[in-house]
Amino acid sequence: MRFYRGLSPIKAMTFDLDDTLYDNHPVIRNLERELRSWLVTRFPELDRFEATDWMAFKRKAINSHPDLKHDVTKAREKQLSLVFQSIGVAEEEIAEAVSDTMHQVYLLRNEFEVPESSIETLKQLSKIIPLVAITNGNVDLEKIGIAKYFQLVLKAGPNGKAKPSKDLFQKASDFLDLDPEHILHVGDHLISDVSGAKRAGFQAAWFNDKPRTLTTADKPSVLPDVEISYIPHLLKLI
Repeated sequence: MRFYRGLSPIKAMTFDLDDTLYDNHPVIRNLERELRSWLVTRFPELDRFEATDWMAFKRKAINSHPDLKHDVTKAREKQLSLVFQSIGVAEEEIAEAVSDTMHQVYLLRNEFEVPESSIETLKQLSKIIPLVAITNGNVDLEKIGIAKYFQLVLKAGPNGKAKPSKDLFQKASDFLDLDPEHILHVGDHLISDVSGAKRAGFQAAWFNDKPRTLTTADKPSVLPDVEISYIPHLLKLI
């Protein structure tokens, strides 16, 4: 644990989810791999699509609808719609094809286990202070077994603009009815989490379990208040 400045008393915590409470990279790799296999069995024309093709359709979706950058679910839905159009799926069948595919996405997205160390930390913290989840993703907290530890879950898209925008932080602060300086946000991303939280007046804990430093990672506009490499270390701050 490394401190960059003194902490004010912590009366609540907000948490990023992906790559903070669990490693999200293998989850997404598995999702994309399994989803493409699933799609090819139903739409053989997609067998020729490479990862770069899928990314091109995602860029096209967001370029045509910039607000989609704040909502990963709607962005994927639009991407799929464009893909199905490109392979000649009938217009009247596209909505159903997108819906069926998104159902598969949701199944795969939540097919993992949160580390016991994170679960136990959330369990202990939630007995002491209120916790709020703030995510740019679309994981289902009920399905991964951690919803009961959070008093509120805020997701980019349905609940506001994606971090580092102040939207979700402000909603968390309003819900908690606390001055932001007494809320500690915990996250792995120096821009979305640390800079976003600090701009909203929160304290920020940078979760860094990789061999990164502030000079080699994303260039932050502000320093975190504290850096941790192990989620249970948060218990030492209360």
